[in-house]
Amino acid sequence: MPMTDSWQTAEIPGPKKASLIIKPDIADALISRAKRPIMIVGHGIIEYEVEGKPLIDCLIALSRKAKIPVVVSASTNKEFLSRGFEPAAIMSAVEISSRLTDPEWKGLDGKESYDLAIFVGLPYSMQWTILSGLKHFAPGVKTMTFDCVYHPNASWSFPNSTIKDWAANLKGIVENLED
Repeated sequence: MPMTDSWQTAEIPGPKKASLIIKPDIADALISRAKRPIMIVGHGIIEYEVEGKPLIDCLIALSRKAKIPVVVSASTNKEFLSRGFEPAAIMSAVEISSRLTDPEWKGLDGKESYDLAIFVGLPYSMQWTILSGLKHFAPGVKTMTFDCVYHPNASWSFPNSTIKDWAANLKGIVENLED
């Protein structure tokens, strides 16, 4: 399967498709340029490891280094709290995504809207639909996915890759932010 084909068969995104994140530097540059990024995390993060460590630890390190607020689902909140990390909000992915389409919404802190939404760990079909909605109804919000499958409705996405390659990229993103 080519790197820019939808991970799930029969998913047709339309003429505008996500640009590939082929190395960590790309994601780091996008995160650094964003004025107001936000990360939306689903329960899928509990299943994976990045070089022997739970993926959640990598995401916490990323959030802390880049100062990105994290929105988690109720089932994932316990995992974050057990690591001493307080998410910015507990909210369903559909609810936060709906708020991102509202140009009048001033974010979780009431200051201003977000310009980059990073998604990771949501079920593929749910994320497909959410990203499609944001692509069409939130033109001021760029989207990025940190899953190991290509999401064509995002602005930027990792290609379809092995867990090992994907984990190396995530680790690289966090390490590059230390510089």
